[in-house]
Amino acid sequence: MKLKAPHYPIIYVRGYAGNDRDVENSVATPYMGFNLGATKLRQRWKGNVERHYFESPLIRLMKDHGYSDVYSDGDEMPPGVRLSPRSVVIYRYYDQASSELGAGQRSDIEQYAKGLSDLILKIRGRMCSTPAEKRAFRIYLVAHSMGGLVSRCFLQNAECGSDEARARVDKAFTYATPHNGIDWKIVGNVPGFFSRNNANNFNRKRMRQYLALPKTANNVASLNGKFDPHRFFCLVGTDDRDYDVAAGVARCIVGPMSDGLVRIANATVYGRWNGAKVQAPRAFVHRSHSGQYGIVNSEEGYQNLTRFLFGDIRVDGVLEISELTLPPKVQAAYTQKRTVRASYHIEVVLRVRGKQWDLHRRTVQENSAVFRTFAQMMRVSKAKARFPHLFSVFLDRGERVNRKRSTLGFCLDLGVLVPTYEIDNKLWFDEHYEGGYLYRDKINLEAAPPNRRFKQWRIKYGFDSRTPNRTTTYAIARKKGDRLVFRIPVSQNSRPGLKGELVLYAKPWN
Repeated sequence: MKLKAPHYPIIYVRGYAGNDRDVENSVATPYMGFNLGATKLRQRWKGNVERHYFESPLIRLMKDHGYSDVYSDGDEMPPGVRLSPRSVVIYRYYDQASSELGAGQRSDIEQYAKGLSDLILKIRGRMCSTPAEKRAFRIYLVAHSMGGLVSRCFLQNAECGSDEARARVDKAFTYATPHNGIDWKIVGNVPGFFSRNNANNFNRKRMRQYLALPKTANNVASLNGKFDPHRFFCLVGTDDRDYDVAAGVARCIVGPMSDGLVRIANATVYGRWNGAKVQAPRAFVHRSHSGQYGIVNSEEGYQNLTRFLFGDIRVDGVLEISELTLPPKVQAAYTQKRTVRASYHIEVVLRVRGKQWDLHRRTVQENSAVFRTFAQMMRVSKAKARFPHLFSVFLDRGERVNRKRSTLGFCLDLGVLVPTYEIDNKLWFDEHYEGGYLYRDKINLEAAPPNRRFKQWRIKYGFDSRTPNRTTTYAIARKKGDRLVFRIPVSQNSRPGLKGELVLYAKPWN
């Protein structure tokens, strides 16, 4: 089998092992957690549990995409055996920390990053036999938690590995990685003196060192121009209640708006690329950091992973608001130049046609909704307004439910809640009913690929409030660089209410 995009070999980099027992349990298994799977599915709005068999990312990659491991006759990558381009390799960097398999001593994260560099070149050497094959060789990094920091250390720190190995990385995908460190409710960032078992790897001062960031960097989630942020995906967990490590003490220390260990705000990266600041694509799923309801061994995690690695098209959604009306009495106060404040929460749930899981989910109830203040939403200049980015989704034509239907179908539950208004520092409760929405609808979308008649992608839409579960209207497309821009009107003519557009940016992927 020849190396052929987009099915490149995958390296899985596991997360942090907290104590010696965790290390020994980890190294005692060949796949280090990438094969655990799950049978329990938490029903979000009820809290009860349903049976759902997710075999694990490893087994599904084998079944769905023809991947295999690199073990044979009790050895890892035994001599003389040529590796398949569709290989999953587990980076076993904790073997050296095992008292049974190694020296029993942990290394600095820089050493783990150098080992990752060596592993990439080793895989290339075992997979490629000609100079042309070596030049074409590419690999994917898939990492959980601290594994994402090991990957970033390798990608960003010139002293941790070779440029030749870095140039082979095509994409990176992280599950629940604390890209901006780990924060506790009371003390803030994990203190630097917590060096036992390398816990200070999550301290921002220490992170600046191994990520080769400027000493003045307060936010250490920057890729610092060392890797294209468009090709770096962050999967963010939002279920803190199901994280039961240390009998639930960890989730109590970290608090809500987290996966039980990593806060939502710390789980994504950004970077400058071609002169512009770029937020890396991300998705939010209601999963905990690890455990029975963990993010790695989940259907939602797997679907985001495979679509990002192998999908055909990327679609980003932004809500551009042109008018935001206020209740009459609040509007009167605003007209009189009185100080009006409010906080808007935007909910978004994205699903794929024919599937029962959510590909992306941000809601108020789960402490993950998009947040904007009144001042941000009411900017006079459109260029200065902070229009909420709703989602980045990768779609794959190879996974259509109906093979006779060429379109890629997905839907968006979109809701903007009525805020609690504040006038001159006093809460305004007149005519306020908690849980009301300025706008709420399910928007059904179909992306149609180019054909003989149409030379570019088209998007058709419909609203459940008018035509349930149907798409009826083609969005007008305009070309902008390498992207097609589609605009869909969204409005609710009430007071309070809003008028605006759901703007979709679509581009070919892979």
